[in-house]
Amino acid sequence: MSDLKVDGWTVEKLHDHHAQALRESRVLYDSETEHQRLRVFENGTFGRVLTLDDVVQTTEGDNFIYHEMLTHVPILAHGAAKRVCIIGGGDGGMAREVLKHASVEHVTMVEIDAGVVEFSKEYLPKLSQGAFDDARLNLVIADGAQFIRETEGGFDVIIVDSTDPVGPGEVLFTDTFYGHAKRALSEGGILVTQNGVPFLQGEELTNTMRAFKALFSDATCYLATVPTYAGGPMAFGWGTDSAARDVALSELQQRFDNSALAPEYYTPEVHKAAFALPGYVAKLMP
Repeated sequence: MSDLKVDGWTVEKLHDHHAQALRESRVLYDSETEHQRLRVFENGTFGRVLTLDDVVQTTEGDNFIYHEMLTHVPILAHGAAKRVCIIGGGDGGMAREVLKHASVEHVTMVEIDAGVVEFSKEYLPKLSQGAFDDARLNLVIADGAQFIRETEGGFDVIIVDSTDPVGPGEVLFTDTFYGHAKRALSEGGILVTQNGVPFLQGEELTNTMRAFKALFSDATCYLATVPTYAGGPMAFGWGTDSAARDVALSELQQRFDNSALAPEYYTPEVHKAAFALPGYVAKLMP
């Protein structure tokens, strides 16, 4: 349904005892694909909003927080990342931020749903900002779990930009998937994951961290607050066998200055502080 006028609300009922609602000023897209229901509507605060099965995935207004923190933190902490793999991320926002790093030579993006990519190009071009046309990007339409299981790997950074652990995204939260992802990392590589809002999805973080601690010498999470992900700060899983998390602030600042990035949320200070966990989040760590 294109250009349909709607005077109503989208109500997200992801959690059993909590819901959030966003007013729709206009619905731009509403269609079922093979895998899920895709919708794009306009909101007075957040601009265009993408939902999958009525769960908010990203918005024009605040997507920069999520995408910057899942890309710049591992890439700048690594310091020499040349090959990056993105699992998911069909809207192109994650690729947009990764490709801002001139030092990154190759990006493999694995998205299960070609429909997400195509309609994002048309209805959410502000998210990708031309990333799909970058010669360094290799877009693979495939199941991310199967791809990781079969790939030879050699990735310096793997970013799991998944939906919540329901439907097509559920397999991306399993111990088996994380094990295959570690194998696909190069020496000193870093795996980062989307792990929901700990206040409302604590079990999700605990389960991921239990798997990470069995796989990596350095396993933890870091936080960022994204307004449309209700319930407090969002957690991002961090797993590596390197000392990348301990990079000095001065070195991080130098890498940032040399990168010529101009982010809206990320700073080296925010990078370091994001790993300081509130008590209730620390208690969720196994």
